[in-house]
Amino acid sequence: MAAVTPPPAERGPAVAAVPPRPRAYLSVFNLAVLTVVAVASLRSLPTMSTYGLGSITLYLVPALFFLVPVALVAAELATGWNGGVFVWVREAMGARWGFVAIWLQWIQNVVWFPVQLAFIAASFTFVLADQNLSGSGLYTAIVIVVLYWASTALTLRGGNLFAKVGSWGGLIGTIAPGVLLIVLGACWLGTGQESQVPLHWGDVVPPFTGFASLVLIVSNFLAYAGMEVNAVHATDMRAPGKGYPKAVFIAVAGILGVFILPTLAVALAVPKGELGLTTGINLAFKVFFDHWGVPWATAVVSAAIAVGALASVVTWIAGPSKGVLAAAETGLMPPWMQKRNKAGVQQSILLVQGLIVTALAALFIAIPNVSTAFFTLVDMAAALYLIMYMLMFVSALRLRGLRPDVVRAYRVPAIKLVAGIGFAASAAAFALGFVPPQGLSGIPPHLYPVMMIVVIVALGTPPLLFYRFRRPGWNRGRRVDSDAPAPAPTTPTEG
Repeated sequence: MAAVTPPPAERGPAVAAVPPRPRAYLSVFNLAVLTVVAVASLRSLPTMSTYGLGSITLYLVPALFFLVPVALVAAELATGWNGGVFVWVREAMGARWGFVAIWLQWIQNVVWFPVQLAFIAASFTFVLADQNLSGSGLYTAIVIVVLYWASTALTLRGGNLFAKVGSWGGLIGTIAPGVLLIVLGACWLGTGQESQVPLHWGDVVPPFTGFASLVLIVSNFLAYAGMEVNAVHATDMRAPGKGYPKAVFIAVAGILGVFILPTLAVALAVPKGELGLTTGINLAFKVFFDHWGVPWATAVVSAAIAVGALASVVTWIAGPSKGVLAAAETGLMPPWMQKRNKAGVQQSILLVQGLIVTALAALFIAIPNVSTAFFTLVDMAAALYLIMYMLMFVSALRLRGLRPDVVRAYRVPAIKLVAGIGFAASAAAFALGFVPPQGLSGIPPHLYPVMMIVVIVALGTPPLLFYRFRRPGWNRGRRVDSDAPAPAPTTPTEG
């Protein structure tokens, strides 16, 4: 029986069609700035400035042997496979090791959050004109908790709002202060002021003091950690095949610029003995501005630096946790860890992450001189990150053989050499991480390697346990897990 079309008078009211909301894409500029913000931190400049012109070598050597290989390999992997380090390692080595890789990236980052936020708290003391607050554990803990949960709330809103905040915050608080330091340093020399470090060409190569110098160079590799973290956002670009590699190479140049020249500017003005772990960069601006009679500018720039550091926190909250969600949804974590909010954001993972950060922040109140302990803990946790990088380099090599059919918009030239250098550098940094750093206080040197092992086991084994005790009900149909790597392509036979 044919359907009868009612006359116009009997039809329901017309409903205006709602046009689909246009997708918001990340630009090359956005992703490049996000990457610079994720990697480059003004917090580390005072430590390196104590080496004067020698800091140039200490930055360039790790950049050549670690930063560049990471950037090149991540560019190829990101334009061949969406999903970041979890997918890259999973496709090459199986779900177990893919899960381990993204977990290591994430957990090291969780431990790092309180240290970065403590740096922000120290910057605020220059804004409040009360630098004694930097020694208050209660003040530091409050700033950490408030800013972290505010950043989490921003991430939970979804969309690319975090990218806008990260990009603009990075420009205001990382790139702009870095450029300003360069200008102030040039003016300092140009007006004939005394340099606090020798400025001879021979000083570009720091004096070699044997094993300690080697440890220093290799330990500085982790200043460049995070180059790959924003690869999960490659699919948010309009043309990731072309745009992502461009963003990576722009970011490499920006990172070197943010590190080297501002470090030298700090070295010019601030005596070595006055540089602190959290306040050194602000003190450099104070020296410059006090000298030129504009002391109020220190508070303005310190506020900007705090904004930049907070932007890096926002960037890191969004990246690794998104990768952990991708792993969880394949059945590698319980269903309650897979929950998203209405905006599609990894709600449960962010809440667990926030509880850990809050607990770590409380230690600033409970333990005297906890800042030194935290910096030591971050150094130890960084060893886990190096394991992730080794897995990433191996995966890039394996995927060239296992999946040559997958189109990569960018392919690393001489990948065996590039990935081999990156793997060797990561392995060397991992091994030398067991050597107690110079100036270590509060921990007997012979116990340092033991503590390293304890931290690695405590923070690195949970993904293996999750994988071992996973249940079929955890998999919600996203993908059938397999502990085997992706199969090699078969050659079709003639029938």
